[in-house]
Amino acid sequence: MNLSLLLPAALAALAALLLPLLIHLARRSEQRPTDFAALRWLRQRPKPRHRIRFDEWPLLLLRLLLLALLALWLARPVLFGAESARPWIVVAPGVDTQAARAEAAASAARLHWLAPGFPRLDDAAPDRPVPLSSLLRELDASLPAAAALTVFVPERMGGADGQRPRLSRPVEWRVVPGTTPVATPTSAIAAPSPVVRYAADRAAALPYLRAAIAAWRDPAAGSRSTESVAPSTEAWPADSRELIWLVPGAVPNEVREFARNGGRVLLDAGSEWPRDASSPRAPLWRDGSGAALVEGVAFGRGRLMRLTRALVPQVMPELLEPGFPQRLRGLFEPTAPAPSRVSAKDHAPAIGAAAYALPPRDLRLWLALLIALVFVLERWLATRARRGATP
Repeated sequence: MNLSLLLPAALAALAALLLPLLIHLARRSEQRPTDFAALRWLRQRPKPRHRIRFDEWPLLLLRLLLLALLALWLARPVLFGAESARPWIVVAPGVDTQAARAEAAASAARLHWLAPGFPRLDDAAPDRPVPLSSLLRELDASLPAAAALTVFVPERMGGADGQRPRLSRPVEWRVVPGTTPVATPTSAIAAPSPVVRYAADRAAALPYLRAAIAAWRDPAAGSRSTESVAPSTEAWPADSRELIWLVPGAVPNEVREFARNGGRVLLDAGSEWPRDASSPRAPLWRDGSGAALVEGVAFGRGRLMRLTRALVPQVMPELLEPGFPQRLRGLFEPTAPAPSRVSAKDHAPAIGAAAYALPPRDLRLWLALLIALVFVLERWLATRARRGATP
């Protein structure tokens, strides 16, 4: 352990220790001489020198201690390395805790769930899926370097992310029978139903768009709305979330607001990028040679996308490919979540991450309690009935 001061300049307040010394010197009991008539004719002799003497030194010491503690409190003392190096055993939800409890009894380790907040194992088991990989990194960062870590996980582990956890310490990775809680399956995502608004000279693209939208319809998943293809002068339904705008030139304000409020808009190749779409444009769809067919940019709470070619087979032969409907659909659907269930044996944590510096323990609370105690003692000595002269 190492004691340190976060604000050592505050120790300059120790100069206040001179104050009680001066007070005790100035207010000590004085001896006043009294003249007698029989002594007035005696020859005066040099007066003896007086020694510096402090009255009521216990009270003086308490006052000096009180001021010293106040100066130390202002300097913000902290203690590094005060964390306990007691071993930790964490158990993933869905695992039988009997083996973990037996090992904890033999090693006097702390038992916790591998769950948000790391509750004690005596608490109720979490019944929801938890991000195990992320929690392992969090726990590794919050434990002292000398603390050993043992993790009990099921054979098929959920809550994994894109890579094996890399920790700053070796981990006892125990794979035991069991399964982690699985999220309740959600209903199938309905196919998008983009609204199509076009200019008269873009009507040649409509058959390809109608065919692609019709291919999306799945009787099991359903569709949110019927097809809406109309000239650009017609308004679109208020509940629309996707829009294909096949109109060259400047993008109207209502189209920009549609995207800004969370909609996804696919612009024509002849449309101009709005000036307020300042984010870098990313390619969302490439052809076989790597050239971008669609570029996109985040816009408010939604997204603006733009074709780089006209929707005619002579310029964009991808219209005739079997995968065109799915590629077009992918522009309007959110990214599917990555798989999170892995084999626990293949997901054992690696070693090599940098150790995190743990925050020091603040000692000001304990100092405040000590200051209060010393102050009470000082007041008791200063006001007790049997005291003599009050300094």
